[in-house]
Amino acid sequence: MADATTEAADEAPKKKSKLPLLIGLVLMLLLGGGGFYAVYSGMILGPAAESDAHGDAAHDPEIVPDALPEIGFVALDPMLISLAGNGAKHLRFVAQLEVPLAYEKDVAHLKPRVMDVLNGYLRAVDPALLEDPSALMRLRAQMLRRVQIVTGDGRVRDLLIVEFVLN
Repeated sequence: MADATTEAADEAPKKKSKLPLLIGLVLMLLLGGGGFYAVYSGMILGPAAESDAHGDAAHDPEIVPDALPEIGFVALDPMLISLAGNGAKHLRFVAQLEVPLAYEKDVAHLKPRVMDVLNGYLRAVDPALLEDPSALMRLRAQMLRRVQIVTGDGRVRDLLIVEFVLN
């Protein structure tokens, strides 16, 4: 009987260790992640590495940022507008006007007229249109055009909507 148990033990295949496979998998993940990070951050094959290799990083005109244009911002007073319709809805609207520095005082002087035009326009807009998320771009373009008509051509570059809350 002792011979039978030793033969059965000898015939059973020994289980291979999965430790080398596990170590290989962990190393593969670490090296892959490190390689991705090196390429993604620009350490390898990035524009900074290419210009450093040539030694002309300080003289490259593409790296030097352009000077900012001389612009100013005229803050408009916050507006709370009662909207027409069945439910009592209100719109809280805050914006700023982007203007060239040369016209900043002129536009600030016309701010009451600008507020009047924006208030009148926003009161006339259908409340259902205000609830549409894609309508904000059209509304912004309409308001900017009205502001540019009031202030004169070339005095207002853009209308920056800071707050647009519908209650």
